[in-house]
Amino acid sequence: MSVYTVVTTEQLKQFLAGYDLGELEQFVGISNGIENTNYFVTTSTGDYVLTLFEVLQADELPYFLELMAFLAEHDIPSAHPVPDRNGMYLQRLNGKPAALVQRLNGASVDLPTPTQCRAIGEQMARMHVACDQFGMHRDPVRGPKWWVTTAAEVMPKLSHSDQALLRAELEFQAAVDTRDLPFGIIHADLFRDNALFVGERLTGIIDFYYACNFYLIYDLAVTVNDWCNSGDSAVDSDNAAHLLGGYQRFRTVTPREIDVWPAMLRGAALRFWLSRLRDMHFPRPGEITHIKDPNVFRDVLTSRIGVDDELRAMWQTAVSA
Repeated sequence: MSVYTVVTTEQLKQFLAGYDLGELEQFVGISNGIENTNYFVTTSTGDYVLTLFEVLQADELPYFLELMAFLAEHDIPSAHPVPDRNGMYLQRLNGKPAALVQRLNGASVDLPTPTQCRAIGEQMARMHVACDQFGMHRDPVRGPKWWVTTAAEVMPKLSHSDQALLRAELEFQAAVDTRDLPFGIIHADLFRDNALFVGERLTGIIDFYYACNFYLIYDLAVTVNDWCNSGDSAVDSDNAAHLLGGYQRFRTVTPREIDVWPAMLRGAALRFWLSRLRDMHFPRPGEITHIKDPNVFRDVLTSRIGVDDELRAMWQTAVSA
């Protein structure tokens, strides 16, 4: 959510002329995140988030915008895209595909509570179940094939020890048996900064622009690695029990998913280690940029290696949480 494309007041006023949203009152760039340009926009009728898509092309965006509308209309707390006067969600602004969505109440949390973790698990499961009825499909753009190509890009930038770790993990992941794993639509990036709370109440899940069709258990692994981190890369068992227990209220995981759980946690850590390495070593220019520390997920990855029984035991605790 960095600002790569600067929007002027006059440009935004012309853009808003296509909507029934009243007059522009104020707008400000959002610095969190790294993929798109985002602004908070306030008009005389309400508060919105404007996104200019820096990587995704116009023909890719209907999947995400229709998914967000679908989820909001199925009582999953997400931001509904705002249609223009012609009923269209997608426009162009300053040469980039652009869209407005509702701005939800609440703020992200730095230190999630067990109750907040349970809420995330519940809503993720509800999303996974509801999306069985969503008819569009998108392959993951940062899945295993991307891991391999990105590893080749960043490898020369790494220390010898990190190179060895990366090669070993890629070899391990290539051998993981993913047959018979439940497959569906996942958020794929549900970190703490992509969820909003008012107190203990979850008010919104945001930033669906990595959503894709992939293994459901991988979505949980991405989220647990971020929400249930004790600070030293080990798993916070209390938060994990509540998040996984909340998930089980609405969707029961299969024995195959539990069996592959340690590998999914490692794969999720690998994905974000690689993406942060790429952002650090090959940054894009922007007025406001926010590059995150890749070593956080290198350390998460190393903490998930060789402790398979402990990681699978998280599910036994979750049942009674």
